[in-house]
Amino acid sequence: MGNYFKQLSIALFFSLAIAATMVLGQGTRVGFYSRTCSRVESIVQSAVRSSFNSNPTIAPGLLRMHFHDCFVQGCDGSILIDGSNTEKTAGPNLLLRGYEVIDNAKTQLENACPGVVSCADIIALAARDAVVLAGGPGWAVPTGRRDGRVSLASDTSNLPGFTDSVDVQKQKFADKGLNTQDLVTLVGGHTIGTSACQFFRYRLYNFTSTGGADPSINSSFLPQLQSLCPANGDASRRVGLDNGSENRFDSSFFANLRDGRGILESDQMLWTDASTKTFVQRFLGIRGLLGLTFSAEFGKSMVKMSNIEVKTGTNGEIRKVCSAIN
Repeated sequence: MGNYFKQLSIALFFSLAIAATMVLGQGTRVGFYSRTCSRVESIVQSAVRSSFNSNPTIAPGLLRMHFHDCFVQGCDGSILIDGSNTEKTAGPNLLLRGYEVIDNAKTQLENACPGVVSCADIIALAARDAVVLAGGPGWAVPTGRRDGRVSLASDTSNLPGFTDSVDVQKQKFADKGLNTQDLVTLVGGHTIGTSACQFFRYRLYNFTSTGGADPSINSSFLPQLQSLCPANGDASRRVGLDNGSENRFDSSFFANLRDGRGILESDQMLWTDASTKTFVQRFLGIRGLLGLTFSAEFGKSMVKMSNIEVKTGTNGEIRKVCSAIN
């Protein structure tokens, strides 16, 4: 009898553990396609690598696409849908890149495993593969997401913005189940790549009521930014978000914040606000604070983000073509 209760307790423990995992992951799991499409990861990886080899700037594009997809309607591939007034047409998404990579991977997967792999999962896998190719860490990507059927430009208003205060940023992340550490970590990773002058030029010339520059910009860095983005110059000209390390995944972004070299106002605020500065300092290994390893924490935060409001089971669909609802 004692052995029976012991076995029952063990079975109950594992049932609870599985249930907890399903709640945390909302039904996604690593290896979801192991029996139905075992080549899914290698096919996506190949598509990303092929594009990256000809254009390395595709890496930040794919990472940002995943971020923008997850913050609107959850991680459901709704960012990919074509049409008037879809998410793709909204202001924050107009400069996103990498759609052709997702389409390429989807075409190959439909040939190998028709109707099995969701576009939402392709985005999640492609984002990870892009980070690895850019010199960043890899992580196990839980899969099993299904594609959403709704894509509205009006829903993009909750995307984090380049002028958002830290409190607003924290609230937008908290609304998606992400904490302050996740915020600092994910922003740090999403600064590979570039930004158009139009998103930060106001900081260089007319930030204050007197028409001066943002005082949080390092005075020796300001002339460099002004030469890249003249007051009446091309607003679409692109500048690296992580000065000295654009298109390369590393932790130098945090040193740039410390040194007043953040490009976007919302990024530099992470150093000037006490609640986020602590995490920046921990990534920098400031003495007296418990250190954090950026590459390890980034993978953890990406997994959390990739499970925002996912659709699984019978919710959503598996699109045949990523840009159109079935």
